[in-house]
Amino acid sequence: KMAADTPVDILQKVLENEILQSTKVVEEHLDAEIQKLDQMDEDELERLKQRRLEALKKTQQQKQEWLSKGHGEYREIPSERDFFQEVKESKNVVCHFYRETTFRCQIMDKHLTVLAKKHIETKFLKLNAEKSPFLCERLRIKVIPTLALIKDGKTQDYVVGFTDLGNTDDFTTETLEWRLGCADVINYSGNLMDPPFQSQKKYGTSFTKLDKKTIRGKIYDSDSDDD
Repeated sequence: KMAADTPVDILQKVLENEILQSTKVVEEHLDAEIQKLDQMDEDELERLKQRRLEALKKTQQQKQEWLSKGHGEYREIPSERDFFQEVKESKNVVCHFYRETTFRCQIMDKHLTVLAKKHIETKFLKLNAEKSPFLCERLRIKVIPTLALIKDGKTQDYVVGFTDLGNTDDFTTETLEWRLGCADVINYSGNLMDPPFQSQKKYGTSFTKLDKKTIRGKIYDSDSDDD
């Protein structure tokens, strides 16, 4: 008399069957695609080639348009007036409000320089907070560094200090990229549900408590020791 299958055996058989089925579906799909290509006549292949070329040309044109608007590099803009012009002509803008004496702004600069080259679909700018009191007031910027994340001319989100970046000065470029991806201000190809800093080793990184205090609208450095 044969022993009855245990629940584990049954589960294994079901899984094996599932895998076989899905492999079969994939193979059938591939066979159909190959058959479709085999059956295509010269004209159809030519049309397919043309469509591909047009798509490539369009991508290239879009790239050129972005570059002509100052995308692809991380730039400083001289004044508040320039800010409005720059924001008006690009769909996605990241603007870093910085101060020369603030050490953390230099850390931010380093990462933004890399991301500007990688994500040419977005314009990356920096503006001296001390030279733009009207904008800082209007955008309620109290802590330096702050990134204003702008879509279609409207400020949608802010990255204030390094709080969202693992609360450390040693955050990676990937972590900032993930945060900008969360705001949909860049085309992010990673998994938004899996922040890069969660997989980083917690050892050896200098976790510093960030200060977010503001007194009567005065702008504070996120790395200031003032109480």
